[in-house]
Amino acid sequence: AGQDMSDEQETPAPPAMMQLPDGTSLPPLADGEYDAIVLGTGLKECIISGILSVDGKKVLHMDRNDYYGGESASINLNQLFQRFGAQPNPALGNSRDFNIDLAPKFIMANGKLVKMLIMTNVNRYLEFKQVDGSYVLKDGKINKVPATGTEAASTPLVGFFEKNRLRKFLVFVQDYDRNEPKTHNGHNLQRMTSKELFDKFGLEKGTVDFIGHALALYDNDGYLTKPAEEMVDRCKLYGESLARYGKSPYLYPLYGLGELPQAFARLAAVYGGTYMLHKPIERIVYNSAGEACGVVSKNEEGQPAFAKCKFIVADPTYFPEQCRVTEKVVRCIAILSHPITPGSEPSAQIILPQNQIGRTHDVYVFCVSSSHMVAAEGKYIAFVSTITNRTDIDSNLSKVASEELKDGLKILGKVDSFFFDVYDIKVPNKSGHEDKCYISRSYDASSHFEHTSDDVMDIYERIYGKPLDLSKTMVNLNPDE
Repeated sequence: AGQDMSDEQETPAPPAMMQLPDGTSLPPLADGEYDAIVLGTGLKECIISGILSVDGKKVLHMDRNDYYGGESASINLNQLFQRFGAQPNPALGNSRDFNIDLAPKFIMANGKLVKMLIMTNVNRYLEFKQVDGSYVLKDGKINKVPATGTEAASTPLVGFFEKNRLRKFLVFVQDYDRNEPKTHNGHNLQRMTSKELFDKFGLEKGTVDFIGHALALYDNDGYLTKPAEEMVDRCKLYGESLARYGKSPYLYPLYGLGELPQAFARLAAVYGGTYMLHKPIERIVYNSAGEACGVVSKNEEGQPAFAKCKFIVADPTYFPEQCRVTEKVVRCIAILSHPITPGSEPSAQIILPQNQIGRTHDVYVFCVSSSHMVAAEGKYIAFVSTITNRTDIDSNLSKVASEELKDGLKILGKVDSFFFDVYDIKVPNKSGHEDKCYISRSYDASSHFEHTSDDVMDIYERIYGKPLDLSKTMVNLNPDE
């Protein structure tokens, strides 16, 4: 107990009043002075806040909502029905047995997000379990995604002669090492485009579709005209992640992604950070150079109070005027009583590449169940999502959504309950260098975390001026074998 006392004495009490740049004074909010203030407890904001804390920064993390997670929160069944203005259906099971993620994504076992979790040691608060199936649609059929030479030899996705070409390509990917010229087979992947590399291996268009979209996880075909090295690295990541645990390259936390923000909140507390829920921001305070230097919000007494900082990190909802809408995500959230994959797996991802369904964007199907403790026994939660360019969607949601998602909805079969949803993808207009406000992007339509992790890396680099080094991180999450 004596130890605790000395700790408390070391923390200086906050000043009685804080001076703002305009010369006025306000009482301090929480400790009054921080290195960073983070607004919104969405996943990206929590990861950044965790990385800043571990880096020795003092962080104040606030959210206007009284729950964690922002746009990426987990909700129970009753909350889902309330969200869409519907009457809850007790026949589906106990509401509390459901944890429905509003931005559902699977985690690549060897990917960047896992490295961030381990780097911050937040994985000690979480339990992961592997995802059972990873599928892709080709020529109207759903098949497992082959990721190794051995799987290529037996996959029904391609014909007899193409199997050998696919096998050769996957073996090349597996062996490729940018620092070992003898593994390059004479190909300069920093110059050669992905399309040129595929042509060298003589791969058919349908094969290229699933390599690019289900292995490398691109959501459009822009990568084909860019240097091939990134595509090969992404295929390698898929193969290595699959090799770690077997059935699929993906992991998912027990009880859903809502566990992640809470784990990061615990982490911040360990490092002396402060989390405040149900704290709307009254205004952002700027100095004479136009840089954000703090926020005003109400304190416990309901009086305006000021917390000072060197920079702010926030989700787009806190800075709507500094963001633009680039696209819309349309999706269906469904509760079912049966699995949806050919192998009847309790959890799975199915990717429908754009060219296979005559669209300009992939459709993603995501399915989880009681095996990850997110649904009542015998129930399944499925999401079907894609990017839509339809301008008439807001005025006619269910009609347009069912047209845009029809290829994915077909896979679901009979559903117990379903809701359509559409939201804007907002992107910050500026990097944040000038005004010290670093804003994240909205969550995309994909059913995996790779693009989300890229955004976290980007925000880190904008703050620090150097990339986040994940190479020092040893990856091992020990999910059940």
